Amino acid sequence: MNKSIQKLAQKEVQDYVAKNLKTDLQRLVLKGSPFPDIAIQALATQISGKKDAEKKLPTWFAAKGVVYPPKLNMEQCSSELTAHYKASLLSGKTLVDLTGGFGVDDYYFSKRFERVTHCELNAELSTVASHNFKVLGATNIQTYEGDGAVFLQRMQRADALYVDPSRRAGSGRVFMLKDCEPNVIENQELYLHKAKQVMIKAAPMLDINLALSDLQNVAEVHVVSVKNECKESLFILRAEPRKEAIKMVCAMLGNTSPGLFSFFPDEEKNAESAFSEVQNYLYEPDAAILKAGAFKLLGERLQINKLQQHSHLYTSSDLVDFPGKRFKVLQTILFNDFKKAQVPKQINVVCRNFDLKPEDLKKRFGLKDGGADFLFFSTDYKNRKVVIHAQKINFT
Repeated sequence: MNKSIQKLAQKEVQDYVAKNLKTDLQRLVLKGSPFPDIAIQALATQISGKKDAEKKLPTWFAAKGVVYPPKLNMEQCSSELTAHYKASLLSGKTLVDLTGGFGVDDYYFSKRFERVTHCELNAELSTVASHNFKVLGATNIQTYEGDGAVFLQRMQRADALYVDPSRRAGSGRVFMLKDCEPNVIENQELYLHKAKQVMIKAAPMLDINLALSDLQNVAEVHVVSVKNECKESLFILRAEPRKEAIKMVCAMLGNTSPGLFSFFPDEEKNAESAFSEVQNYLYEPDAAILKAGAFKLLGERLQINKLQQHSHLYTSSDLVDFPGKRFKVLQTILFNDFKKAQVPKQINVVCRNFDLKPEDLKKRFGLKDGGADFLFFSTDYKNRKVVIHAQKINFT
């Protein structure tokens, strides 16, 4: 074991880290390290990492002897929620992760595969991950310290490959796979030669349609959100060419709303929206559904109406089980009449298909964020600017 990691894993150091989770780190750094052979900056990294892990990685947080990497690596790693979901999508005996990182995904893959290989170019990160796998009892993960591209060339065929490419610096505003390293577009034929199934993870800002035009043999696309925040898009490629259409899956994790919404692109293309005035209930789709583009099909399946083609808000007279936020409508006001309306001054402001931003509206009408009520500024099917005053309905 690396000596610095061995020192950080010692009980007295781990106890010190746990004791100082709520301590101001800047003040702590000024005091210096209580351990002569461990720099205070290294201790600060451990405290910061464990604090981040409390909600994001509860298994790591609870384990004794876990060592954390620098903050950037903690920010980039998957949460346990998303890692658990990813692992459920692949199966087989062997999996190779070409971009291992902190190893959260591989820990969960190891519960589904007999053998997992974690490749990581960063020597320190590779050593940290290897140490933590042992601490967590994931004995079927082997680590390769080096370039995953090199390992790929000489490895035997695996059941699955996992790649999480990172965006190259200075690659522009539009996020595309060709702007990432490793370049999965250039390497996809080799990937499909080396594995029966390939999962490519992409950041949420990736244009899904552009990616699909660049990738071969895509069987499924999973758009993953956690508590209504889009976290990642997953592209699953199969070595065997498929005649079936690409399956789109919206995976909504971390709340009690319906967890999955699946569809095929042609279903959305052929669906028809019904429009109406604002009724008793208002619905705002989960971020995963909006990212996947299931705008018409959502309303058709649930038999609820849209406010307007581009507003992406839905309404119904009776409450339905909806994949997203649900609201009880209190009143609907024409925007031109809003100045005379009686609404709380402390209220949450949301704009959907509206030509002003929430900050502009709050300033114009003297509104402040907060409270239980919401104001939706939108456009209805008659192209009228409307304001919907509503209260959120929590899932029970």
